[in-house]
Amino acid sequence: MQEDYIKLIFGLKLKQIRTEKSLSLFGLSKLSGLSKSYLNEIENGKKYPKPDKIALLSDKLEVPYDQMVSLKLDKNLAPIGELLQSKILKEIPLELFGIKESNLIDIVSNAPAKVNAFISTIIEIAKHYNFSRESFFLASVRSFQEANNNYFDDLEQQVLKFSKAYQVDLTKSPGSKVLEEILVEEYQYVINEEELDKFEALENLRSVFVPKTNTLLLAKGIDEAQRSFIFAKELAYNYLEISDRLHSFPWIKFERFDQVLNNFYASYFAGALVIPKDELTIQLENLFQKENFDHIHFLNMMHNFNASPETFYQRLTNILPKEFNIKNLFFLRITHKADSGKFYLNKELHLTHHHSPRANETNEHYCRRWMSLKVIKEISKSKNSHEFDVQISNYPSHENRYLIFSSATKDPFRENQFRSISIGLLINKQLERKLKFLEDQNIVRKNVGVTCERCAISDCKVRKAPAIVLEKREKNSKIESIVDELTAKFQA
Repeated sequence: MQEDYIKLIFGLKLKQIRTEKSLSLFGLSKLSGLSKSYLNEIENGKKYPKPDKIALLSDKLEVPYDQMVSLKLDKNLAPIGELLQSKILKEIPLELFGIKESNLIDIVSNAPAKVNAFISTIIEIAKHYNFSRESFFLASVRSFQEANNNYFDDLEQQVLKFSKAYQVDLTKSPGSKVLEEILVEEYQYVINEEELDKFEALENLRSVFVPKTNTLLLAKGIDEAQRSFIFAKELAYNYLEISDRLHSFPWIKFERFDQVLNNFYASYFAGALVIPKDELTIQLENLFQKENFDHIHFLNMMHNFNASPETFYQRLTNILPKEFNIKNLFFLRITHKADSGKFYLNKELHLTHHHSPRANETNEHYCRRWMSLKVIKEISKSKNSHEFDVQISNYPSHENRYLIFSSATKDPFRENQFRSISIGLLINKQLERKLKFLEDQNIVRKNVGVTCERCAISDCKVRKAPAIVLEKREKNSKIESIVDELTAKFQA
């Protein structure tokens, strides 16, 4: 068993026994003859005492030797033992969030009963919602993005250095031929566009990288934007000297958290390369200065970059907070299979606020008034390759309004599959100062909910389920009110 884990468990047990006997570290030092600093290092999991020292502590604390060295923890410490043994704390680079593992251990050991009750609660919630290791890692990356307003200047600077080193013109979006040439000439890549299509089971993969031969296998169905993004991402892995990486796009499996984090770094670099910051900022400034929202301007701006709608909307979440101080925003990706009646929110990002539209695990029905769902319905019935619309969504239950931009496209790799990408900007004084077209009456305004089961809109014609959660809440509120009245009556 891992040596560090054994040290931590012994230290936690010693601290618990000492605390139960109302001994300070100074008191235990006087009782045992061991120095206070030495005992402190043991309790913090930095040192493991020799057998004679354990025997001494066992005798002075009146606890059997076998109990002290046993790795079995009592119920108060069992959850932290499970957490430590799972190696989750080792897999996640806590330093990203300014946290030291020793600090967490100190918190737990100082209030084991309460902290471990909290940890037990988190574990139970995770089990109840089938919260996988993958979900945990992705949630950690999202939290990292949110903590930095999803803008990483070091990566932006690396893109500028790369463009100078390889003479890539960032006044426009680089094409796949430019990026492919660098991969082949500088990094000795071999591009293979035949092999993936031989395997039906790999039909959903866009690319696979084989490190031993530097071979990049590409699917035939990818378009120019996807091709450019894949090449840009491979350039990121090489230029940033990232070796601990994922090898397929989309990725199938991972071994460590670092691989998930490095995948994000490479994706960010790729997005910043194919959609240069300065050029996007200029075009957004022009759009925001218009008195009325210009659909054509927005679509032209999107199509001017050699990027998919998803990459474009993701890039907006980098630039809007940094260049326009628009930090109250969310990003959603929703997928839908035609005629299934089901919509899956499988990618989300929320900056600053925990916004209303979030993925739910209770099989509730997302509000059909969402612009995200509207454009998906439109693309599923039309022959267009791209549907776009804008809406101001008002959440009466949360007293928030959002300006929503949504795009929908067909999934080229899945039959009858569609997806929408949306970005929502919280309407506040800051947004009103930045966007002149917010008063444009041609922008549709709608009251929306989160899910049908929680929605108070009574005249909704697209409701898919009754507001059972809301009804239950109102019923409980009525019961509480009656109980309060009865209590007041008989107390008089």
